[in-house]
Amino acid sequence: METKNLEKEFLEMVETQKRVIYKVCYIYAKDQNDLNDLFQETVLNLWKAFPRYRGDSKLTTWVYRIAMNTCITFLRRSNTRIQTIPITANVAGLMAEEDGTAGQLQDLYKLINQLGKLERALILLWLEERSYQEMADILGISKNNVAVKLNRTKEKLRKMSNR
Repeated sequence: METKNLEKEFLEMVETQKRVIYKVCYIYAKDQNDLNDLFQETVLNLWKAFPRYRGDSKLTTWVYRIAMNTCITFLRRSNTRIQTIPITANVAGLMAEEDGTAGQLQDLYKLINQLGKLERALILLWLEERSYQEMADILGISKNNVAVKLNRTKEKLRKMSNR
């Protein structure tokens, strides 16, 4: 494929998948700097892998998988435990409807931030209304395992929110 066409297709893909990339990065970022770094690193990894995307899975599934792997690798390298995620106006604008849900989202993401890596990924995908099969494909686990882990994670969030 010609380089200019590849670049154009890639930029269009990033534009259409921008919300997905931000949401995944936001779940794993500890602050705005981390968010920016994770977003940039994810886009770089997507660019490196883009010529090899064959369409075997949905584009969104492929983007989720690369974004999550990038973020988890980033966390392993930084070797720090994330305690809080401050929500910023530009990220809140990407994720919240204009109906005043930004405060509720902030509270939800603070709880989600206390979960383990796999639990965070599961909840993010569930909030995105992904099917169990899509979640399994993205995370590389069985559909049944998704159902069990997701139920346990939702229950854990319920208990955490009642403290």
